[in-house]
Amino acid sequence: MSKRIITFEKAINEAIFSEMKRDKRVFLFGLDVTDHKRIFGTTTGLEAFGSERFFSTPLSEDAMTGVALGAAITGLRPIHVHIRVDFLMLAMNQLVNMIATTSSSTAGKLKAPIVIRAIIGRGWGQGFQHSRSLQSLFAHVPGIKVVMPSRPYDVKGLLISAIRDDNPVIVLEHRWLYWMEGEVPLDAYTVPLGESNILRSGRDITVVATSWMNVEAMKAAEVLSRVHGVEVEIIDPRTIYPFDDKTIVKSVLKTGHCIVADYDWEFCGFSAEVAARVAEKCFNKLKSPVSRIAFPHVQCPTTRPLENVFYPNAVTIIREVEKKLKLPKANLQDENFYSWENKFKGPF
Repeated sequence: MSKRIITFEKAINEAIFSEMKRDKRVFLFGLDVTDHKRIFGTTTGLEAFGSERFFSTPLSEDAMTGVALGAAITGLRPIHVHIRVDFLMLAMNQLVNMIATTSSSTAGKLKAPIVIRAIIGRGWGQGFQHSRSLQSLFAHVPGIKVVMPSRPYDVKGLLISAIRDDNPVIVLEHRWLYWMEGEVPLDAYTVPLGESNILRSGRDITVVATSWMNVEAMKAAEVLSRVHGVEVEIIDPRTIYPFDDKTIVKSVLKTGHCIVADYDWEFCGFSAEVAARVAEKCFNKLKSPVSRIAFPHVQCPTTRPLENVFYPNAVTIIREVEKKLKLPKANLQDENFYSWENKFKGPF
């Protein structure tokens, strides 16, 4: 039987369609979800469920997030699409003070089964109000689960799990991932929230990567294996909270080296949490200090040359591995690295 290969975007669409078909309480709404681009195609075909379950909203993030909470505590299961994570900041009062506290403040009598989809990451010249990630900010708040899938298989299974979860879940989708392809079953399935995934087995060094950095890490691992004979083990946490550190710890105990490649700012970021857990639980087995690769502590730039410096990539990972393992710098001039920004047509 041939493998079924679809895109990340199609996997999202299938997850939402199947859950809306399965459960009449599920509905999807948000800014421009019904326009012709359909949020990179992820909301295509949802008009089949009617305008009461699939509709666009005014440009009012705080109010619309409040609508999601009201719907959730009365028994519905909303999927609220915030096109850019940057503007989810306008709904932080609802998110932090209302949604995150719903269950604990009512002793579990009320639930807030809300899924918030938000697009993250670099586009072309998107700048400091359209390129952030912010997963650490959300994961810092008790009561919120944070999902960062990087594979078509994972995004379908994790999104279905999020929709069925009785807690608020933020699903962060990097805009360059929508064109990634992978094997995905046709039928509905779940990927549990809070389980890391080993994307590539290796013996020499562990790389823990989030979102798009997994794509860069896989390319780096391929080059390092071919050029240096170094085998990198790559671990995708998949969910920032709840966070499964057992898989990471087991890997680092084997390899003795750890690099965290996080798609966010380094300072006070998720990479710091991973580094702290590894240092605490693998201290006597570490052959080198935990290294972190992330955004520098400045605003996301707009021009292409500055973007290329600001955002880490496969080359960044290769050079860090060479440094940790005391290897000579490989000549990367003839390597074919990613240029996925050429696929991004914008504006969202």
